[in-house]
Amino acid sequence: MDRFIWIELRSPDSQTITRLGDELGLHALALEDAISTHQRPKLEEYEGHVFIATRTAQLWETRMELGETHLFVGSNYVAAIRHDSGSGYQRVSERLQRRPNGISAATPYALYLVLDLIVDQFRPVIEAMQDRFHSLESQLMSGAKPGRGILEKLYEMKRDLTLLRDANEPMQEITLNLIRLHPELSTRELKAYYRDIHDHSVRVSASIDRLRISTSDAMQFHLATLSVKQNESVQKLAGWGALLALPTVIFSLYGMNFEFMPELKWPWAYPALLLLTGLGVGMLYRRLKRRGWI
Repeated sequence: MDRFIWIELRSPDSQTITRLGDELGLHALALEDAISTHQRPKLEEYEGHVFIATRTAQLWETRMELGETHLFVGSNYVAAIRHDSGSGYQRVSERLQRRPNGISAATPYALYLVLDLIVDQFRPVIEAMQDRFHSLESQLMSGAKPGRGILEKLYEMKRDLTLLRDANEPMQEITLNLIRLHPELSTRELKAYYRDIHDHSVRVSASIDRLRISTSDAMQFHLATLSVKQNESVQKLAGWGALLALPTVIFSLYGMNFEFMPELKWPWAYPALLLLTGLGVGMLYRRLKRRGWI
């Protein structure tokens, strides 16, 4: 067969994949990997074709959609098997028809287009997560009462960033292997394009790492804010406890009914005791207030 064949399948059943393998002469182990999802991203070489398993992430209906794409790459065909609910590879088909810069619509160019699209789809996801982080950061810095809700949202965001990192980083190894070990796919005119995919993936990783650090810092700031609020509450309780302790001690002494208390026979003893107790409480209140304990 001299003509190039581009195939795209979305979540096919095992019978369809088996039929595809029979038509293209695909290896049984590669077909087994393509049938099952949750594959480790990898590049494996078989006789007559290459199998590439990648993870994908794209912004779909304002949320991150994770998926997988398995690629069978032969001398005159590229078969992409998608396991996601995203928009697909329509852009690949359109660019294959345009063929810019005189590049022929063959296997190397088609593979580049698929990998380039996978990496390009990471960027909108990163931008959406940055907006999401800025919104949570604004809530933290607004002085609003902190609660568990923001902490849970920050944790969910850090988990999503981890999943995005796991989807993106293997692409760097895959592109390097294509450049170094598969010159039939990363041809001379396309080698710079494959290096561009690698550079984009590295920049995505750097953005993910920066956002993960910022998210961790925000979580620590939130926990520190909760701790400060808790300490302030404890201080206020301790301050009011000290104010109540002074009259409690004094009045408890007079409630013990000792026989020999000289001021019991003094007519001004009761008001004098109340006055001295009030002055002691007032002085203690001013001191605690100055220190911010109440």
